[in-house]
Order: sequence, then structure tokens, then C-alpha cells
Amino acid sequence: MKPSFIHDLSVPAVAAPMFLISGPKLVIECCKNGVVGTFPALNHRSTDGFEVWVIEIKEALATFEKETGKKAAPFGVNLIVHPTNPRVQPDLEICIKHKVPLIITSLGAVPDLVNAVHSYGGLVYHDVIKKRHAEKAAEAGVDGLILVSAGAGGHAGTLNPMALINEIKQFYKKTILLSGCISNGNDIASAIQMGADLAYMGTRFINVDESMADQEYKEMIMNSKAEDIVYTAAVSGVNANFLRPSLEAMGITEELWSQTKKVDFGSELDAAKAEAKAWKTIWSAGQGVTSIKDVQSTQVLIEALVKEFKEALTRQNEEYKNYC
Repeated sequence: MKPSFIHDLSVPAVAAPMFLISGPKLVIECCKNGVVGTFPALNHRSTDGFEVWVIEIKEALATFEKETGKKAAPFGVNLIVHPTNPRVQPDLEICIKHKVPLIITSLGAVPDLVNAVHSYGGLVYHDVIKKRHAEKAAEAGVDGLILVSAGAGGHAGTLNPMALINEIKQFYKKTILLSGCISNGNDIASAIQMGADLAYMGTRFINVDESMADQEYKEMIMNSKAEDIVYTAAVSGVNANFLRPSLEAMGITEELWSQTKKVDFGSELDAAKAEAKAWKTIWSAGQGVTSIKDVQSTQVLIEALVKEFKEALTRQNEEYKNYC
């Protein structure tokens, strides 16, 4: 059964939680304009600060609904479910306390966490890049799977989206979200046509006024093509997609990024600080950069996505009506 909120969105899309990029301003603007807004709990340095952000988002959306009479899209929080993250439990407790509508889990699908979120009526969606991960997440009882296909920003997979979604849908009948190079309304329509329930968009939302990305980061995205995206484990020890110019600016050559292990960024840093430093100076993006040529407000972007999405559906219906 698909969640009812999908039919209340202005366009069937989720703005993905991006490390060091997504914050309250972006989440609030997404939700006010009918797109699910999300952010990583770890984007704030502390659990106390994370709770402040959750409260800020809840209050802003409640005020919006009261003043306009419109329904805001739900918001979500990304939790890194891995033994190396000491904040998993305290951050989860904040989500339970404030009944965060959507929890996005990465690097581990845990039944106890899923049950805890279900206890207050929340949903859990889980990132996967291959069938084996999807099967484990399904066993844990998650409500949706986020299929991170080839070309997506961050920790992407290597499978073609058509192959990945067809493989997963053979055994998984709940909500499917598709990620990978989705940058405009036509892309969203394509994702839905392939069988997804929601499009999962990351890179396109870096280049909005409300993101926390540096201006230089946004300019690099506008000046990049798909061929400028490098898939490497050199930054975090896990393969992810990064902008070639940002790798080169940090002295990471093709010889280094071709390695299968993480580059040493300095022994004086603990693991968490080293990771944050790396991702702050080496910028992630997906191959969808090839169609991003501007920076605009979240509202203007979503208005364009809605228009493009509707035009894509209308065009398809008109041009292929003889096949119906």
C-alpha cells in the first residue's frame, strides 16, 4: 500500500538529504511547495542542535498551514545506522519525541528502529544500491526502498536504473523511490514511467538559494558535465560520485582516485572530523549536473518541475495515444 501523502504533493518527488547541504531552510521551502524535504541528522554538530532544527521545521510548517490553509508536504530525517555513528540512538529518540513523519536510513536496516518509528505512525525508507541490500531491508520491515542507481550523487550504485527497478519490483511491493540523474520534470515523469512511486532528487537541490552549499560549489556544478563526475572510494572509503575539479583542487590525482581505499587526510583528525573535512572541501554531485545551469529559489525550481512534469505527461499521452 502506497502512502497517501503522495497524492497531496505538487509533484511526486523527494529532495534527498545531502551531507553538509540540506538544512531547515531548504526543508521548509520544499515542504511548503509540495515536495518532501529531508536532511541528515548529522548536518548539525550535536543532538541538541538537531532537535532545535526539527522544532524549527515543525513550527514553520504548522504556521504555513495555519496561515494559508494549505497542506505542507511531510519532512524527513536521514539517520546513518552504523556502529561508527554514536548518535544513532539519541537522534532516533529525538525523531520519536517529535514524531518525524519520515525516517531515511542508510548503511543498515534495523528492525528495532523500524518498529520504533512505526510506533508513532512514522515511515521508514532505506537506501539500497543492489538486490541483496534491498532484500535485507525488506526483511527489516521498511516502508519504502530508495534505489540509488548509477550516476547519482553521493554513495551511488553502479546499476542502470531500469535494471535495478525491474529487479527490485519482482519481490518488493511497497513504495519505490528512484535516484540517479533526476534534474527536471521530464526526468521525474521518466522515473514514474519506469515504475517508481517517487523521484529522489539530490544534485538539483544543491543549486538553490536555500541550500547550505558554497557559491563556488554551485558554480562548479553549473560549469560541469556528466563526464566531470568521478566515482571513487578515495574520499570516504566507500565509492561515491564527486566533481573532478574539486578532487584536483585537493591534489587528488587520477592515480589516487583510481585506488580502492581512502586517501589519508591527516592522522590528527578523528574519523568523524576527517570525513566532514573531506566532504566540505571535495564536493559530491551526480551526473545530472549536465543539465543544471543556474541557481534559483526552491519555490521557482519546484514551479518549473511541476510545469515540466505535467508537460511531459501531456506530450506522452498525445503522441502515444494510438497505443492505448
